[in-house]
Amino acid sequence: MLLRLLGLLVLVWLVVTVVGWVVEGLFWLAVVGLGLLLVTGALGVRERTRR
Repeated sequence: MLLRLLGLLVLVWLVVTVVGWVVEGLFWLAVVGLGLLLVTGALGVRERTRR
C-alpha cells in the first residue's frame, strides 16, 4: 500500500518537474518537483529494503 502511494507521488513530482521545465517562468517549480521526486524515491528505496 505504501509503495503504491510512493509510486503515485513519484509520478506527480515527475509531472510537476516536466511542467516546470516546459514553462520557462516556472523554473522554480521544476526545482521543487525534482527535489520532491528525489526525496520520494529515497523513501521508496528505504521502504523496499526494509522488508
